[in-house]
Amino acid sequence: MKADAVFEGGGARGIAFVGAIQAMEEEQVEWQRIAGTSAGAVIAALLASGYKSYEIRNHLKELDFSKLRGRTILNRIPIFGSLLGLVFNLGIYKNDYLETWMDSLLLEKGIKTFADLPEGKLKIIASDVSNGQMLILPDDLDRYRETPADLKVSTAVMMSASLPFFYRPVIWKSKDRNKSYILDGGLLSNFPIWLFDTDNPRFPTFGFRFVKDKVNINAVIPTPLHLFKNIFKTMLQAHDLRHLNEETNERTIKIPSGNINTTDFELNEAEIDFLYKSGYTSTKNFLAKWDFEQHKIKRMQKEQ
Repeated sequence: MKADAVFEGGGARGIAFVGAIQAMEEEQVEWQRIAGTSAGAVIAALLASGYKSYEIRNHLKELDFSKLRGRTILNRIPIFGSLLGLVFNLGIYKNDYLETWMDSLLLEKGIKTFADLPEGKLKIIASDVSNGQMLILPDDLDRYRETPADLKVSTAVMMSASLPFFYRPVIWKSKDRNKSYILDGGLLSNFPIWLFDTDNPRFPTFGFRFVKDKVNINAVIPTPLHLFKNIFKTMLQAHDLRHLNEETNERTIKIPSGNINTTDFELNEAEIDFLYKSGYTSTKNFLAKWDFEQHKIKRMQKEQ
């Protein structure tokens, strides 16, 4: 079966996508186009480069998740270090460990820039906060007088996975010498399920996202920190809820992630195993009921 795939952002929870991919591989799914935001961008880039689920799982076992919180001189300072990082660098941690790790894996498959991939194979979502625009990479590179050969896939992944305030923005200097600050794609679309939609699709676009009944917002906002957390949750979820109609839900695999949060990078073996099995089981259950022809008929009936 041919299919497109869209992976939601989710930080450390992205491990669950590897189990989901294994379930898809067992059903002989052939990926045509792949997109993702943040952690979803990591998985999308590896899949587009030719990695299989077992390879991704093995590499994730070797990944030192604690290093994803890139240390700087400022955040080594007790008590006030994080605040100083925000003031002087607009983020507490560096995100270059992720870029370096991705670069090494992609080069093993002969991939460096978007020009090394088939055209249209991979799309990564990021946010240009300098210009207030969503970025679909590599499609939007012409805004910056850039081409797919100018942008490393690993850099695009790092852009997409740079949580605001948690990580420093990526400062992108384009050929016209303008400077843009790029942050997490989830600010504008954490689950871009709409990306490959057409009026009469030849094959399905499957979405992979984590189970959320509603935006988890505290009714009482007692401190500035609580206010920021609530604003951030709203940004990550509320925009894409508009696209989650009945038709979209029917092609979305919903993966329970328990109490694991986006920035829980120091997961233990039990938590990693839980996420992997959750992704695998959820996808198996979904595929047991999936019927693309029936889905298309229902979609056409609603459009009439």
